[in-house]
Amino acid sequence: MGQKVHPTGFRLAVTRDWDSRWYANKDKFPEYIKEDHTIRTFLTEKLRYASVPRIFIERASGRIRVKIFTARPGVVIGRKGAELDKIKATLNKKVGKEIMLDIQEVKR
Repeated sequence: MGQKVHPTGFRLAVTRDWDSRWYANKDKFPEYIKEDHTIRTFLTEKLRYASVPRIFIERASGRIRVKIFTARPGVVIGRKGAELDKIKATLNKKVGKEIMLDIQEVKR
């Protein structure tokens, strides 16, 4: 019997990019994974009607940059950016680090 390799995991770097881009030492790795999970679950729950196919997380020097790809950026941003400010404040409180949110529109 041959060894079976999962096709998505085997070709991940070839067919699509990673959903998170950061490096951590052994002691920080579980903390970063937990923060990523917290951010993703909060955003997918909060923005379930905004057609969000992908959330990209990038870390550099204590800051977290979250790029939200959405087909409906108006729903995410809200009037005069009020909804975006609420989301950012809630995430800052949950994670405890400075979070920068970028919204990028995708075609439906």
